[in-house]
Amino acid sequence: MVPPTPSSPSPLAGRVAIVTGASRGIGRAIALRLAQEGMHIVIAAKSTTPHPTLPGTIYTVADEVRRHGVRALPLAVDVRDDAAVAAMATRTLSVFGRIDALVCNSGALWWRDVADTPLSRYDLVHGVNARGAFACVRAVLPAMRAAGFGRIIVMSPPMEGMARWTKGKAAYLISKWGMTILAHGAGAELAGTGITVNALWPATLVESYATKNFGLGRRGQWRKADIVADAVERLVAEVEGAGGGPGGALTTGEALIDEDYLRRRGWADGDFVRYRCEAGVEPPKAWPPPEVEAWAAEGDATDRPPGVQRGEGKIRSRL
Repeated sequence: MVPPTPSSPSPLAGRVAIVTGASRGIGRAIALRLAQEGMHIVIAAKSTTPHPTLPGTIYTVADEVRRHGVRALPLAVDVRDDAAVAAMATRTLSVFGRIDALVCNSGALWWRDVADTPLSRYDLVHGVNARGAFACVRAVLPAMRAAGFGRIIVMSPPMEGMARWTKGKAAYLISKWGMTILAHGAGAELAGTGITVNALWPATLVESYATKNFGLGRRGQWRKADIVADAVERLVAEVEGAGGGPGGALTTGEALIDEDYLRRRGWADGDFVRYRCEAGVEPPKAWPPPEVEAWAAEGDATDRPPGVQRGEGKIRSRL
């Protein structure tokens, strides 16, 4: 299928989404994609003034959101600050009267050995990633419960079979998998309430200031952030009976890979060409890591990581 253009009217029109870490990169792409569908957007991030190597602020993205004919609320939020997170939810309800979706995209990156990780750095990645997401989810739940509707997405990877990939990334993955556990746990706790909670992660490296500034690959190895934004839009737009779960059930409590989820929703090989950063070059998969993919396909019982069965070419974490 061809990825859908905004419907007229979109079923998301008039709903409200909070996107953390939305001042640039993937968060910005998500905010604009949801705005394209008619959602009002709360741009929650720390950047209020431009930075030489990190262009974009909550105000510049708010201006871009408004060009889609919807309302934007830029809020300066550090997700490690409990008072700021609580104020984010309160202010959103004061302005819009509802909170329909939360995308926890704020993130801190740190790939170093345990011995080279100061506790201050551990606290930073845990505070932004696992704890920050937990705080944001708690803050929006009362409004979502009252409405009987909510879509929560945290940006974190699946856990199964990844034990051998943790070298040099322990602090980071503790924090990221904490977010994934949040998706599994809250998804189970909220089953049947109309609120869904899922983790989402890209199949390839994605073009962003993180991949550029940290030197994570080249353009031919990246996809555009639009693929993650499209997967988020599809998750937020799910309705009972036409969801991505078995028999059209709502997708919840899962840790999803963007490409796998979009294929589940009808995307075919040709639909992914538009996400290439370099024309004619299909980016290699970065998740699951290639060595884990190989173990899943061919490894014997002593060689493959725990929890990965022979022949599992696709690894997806779910309840």
